[in-house]
Amino acid sequence: MARPPRKPTRRWSKAVTEHSDALDLEPDVFKGSPAQIARSLQRSAERSTRRKATPFRSALSMLVFYENRAGKNLSASRRRALDQAKDELRKLYGRPPRRARAPARSRAR
Repeated sequence: MARPPRKPTRRWSKAVTEHSDALDLEPDVFKGSPAQIARSLQRSAERSTRRKATPFRSALSMLVFYENRAGKNLSASRRRALDQAKDELRKLYGRPPRRARAPARSRAR
């Protein structure tokens, strides 16, 4: 018995990044270098008239949203680039750098 054709899946996270009420993002914003990503998010956040939080919070929120939604599909190098973009964003807004994470402890005894 043949299967019925699959209904195309809707990508709600893609729609959020493209049509967010908070920010109007530039095309391919998350594909550049960490510095380019941070500057683009800063420009978008400061130009936005619909955001509800400060420009820094809006920009960082969109970056974290993208990172979380991309999830396991992100390569290790891309994930590092996005983490570096967060640090660049903090520099642009004069915020202190994030605290270093403690190394993961082994559960084996």
